[in-house]
Amino acid sequence: MSTANVLFESSVAELPLIGRGKVRDIYSVDENHLLIVTTDRLSAYDVVLPDPIPGKGEVLTKISLFWFRMMADIIDNQLTDLSVDDKRLKPLPVEAVVRGYLIGSGWRDYQETGKLCSIDLPAGLRQAEKLPRTLFTPSSKAESGQHDENINFDAVIELVGEKLAERVRDVAIEIYERAAAYALERGIIIADTKFEFGLDDEGCLYIIDEALTPDSSRFWPVDAYEVGTSPPSFDKQFVRDYLDTLDWDKTAPGPELPAEVLRQTGEKYREALERMTRS
Repeated sequence: MSTANVLFESSVAELPLIGRGKVRDIYSVDENHLLIVTTDRLSAYDVVLPDPIPGKGEVLTKISLFWFRMMADIIDNQLTDLSVDDKRLKPLPVEAVVRGYLIGSGWRDYQETGKLCSIDLPAGLRQAEKLPRTLFTPSSKAESGQHDENINFDAVIELVGEKLAERVRDVAIEIYERAAAYALERGIIIADTKFEFGLDDEGCLYIIDEALTPDSSRFWPVDAYEVGTSPPSFDKQFVRDYLDTLDWDKTAPGPELPAEVLRQTGEKYREALERMTRS
């Protein structure tokens, strides 16, 4: 699989379109190869919004390539040793969510149950507090138009088997912890992230889709981080915060975004790229 970027909807006339995801378009190259195009589309609450973020696809592609190369000694990725395309990989029916801080749906879950995705946590933790340990909190992959649902580790074992479930969990945590330590040196906290994995015909595991981008992660500036608040971010949380001020039921169609929100979101994405990849 390979990645590219366009402004909103891609068009590759010489290749058949297999499908459009929330952010990516997938084309068939041949029976063994796919082309994945990363667009400027933006989704929030599993709804594709009507306005693109100019340059977003390019940022996501560059950040993913950066992390894929850094993590190549941990796990193969969809681009390993190939310049244009890769073998078709079968995605696992699980999103590998890794959390280092108590925020978002995890914070809401903790407030209601004292747990995070059925995992016991100490009492008295505050919003955005660093968790006692990195947690693997997987979710099921929802059908189009539906929301992903948190599942426990036993459910992952039922879906993919114990050995593969443990491999996915351990690799996801290892990647997150390496990336989090690297980012912290550059003034960014990676609060949480999600990965997708796939298998080739021989059953080998690959990380696929994207890695540690502003779309799939929460990035907080260290100098603005404060426990007990929802920190400002370099990711699409900025858009979510705006959407939360609207009378919108979080179902399609999504509302249009003001030009200023689009501009500031694009700037945040580009700043995240610059901070992460600078020497």
